[in-house]
Amino acid sequence: MGTHTFSKPERLSSKIAIDELFAGGAKSFSAFPLRVVYLPIVKREGMAAVSLLISVPKKRFKRAVKRNRVKRQIREAYRKHKELLLNVYQNEEQNLMLAVIYLSDRLVDSSEIEEKLASLLVRILDNKE
Repeated sequence: MGTHTFSKPERLSSKIAIDELFAGGAKSFSAFPLRVVYLPIVKREGMAAVSLLISVPKKRFKRAVKRNRVKRQIREAYRKHKELLLNVYQNEEQNLMLAVIYLSDRLVDSSEIEEKLASLLVRILDNKE
């Protein structure tokens, strides 16, 4: 029943894991204003099936209020659509590390972010080996 949550184990916060994600070998694509970088890894104990990192660069929005708003919109969109990935990766021998990076210099409506994130998640599943 608790599939529409976004708990601490689902957040990608380990510096080692983040370095591994951005070191190379990860796949990425964009659906403006979002870019997704993802890396399937061998299943690890204590790690969620799908771990998410959200990044809104300070270069885009100087004020923390705006950065936090965008992060909140992305978290909410992911929370609603994460079942797409969980249905596949929960029963697999792989975990998925996922980073969502905001690309636009302007604030975007929540419905647009939700639509773009959903399309990116579907694309991840389409590109799965």
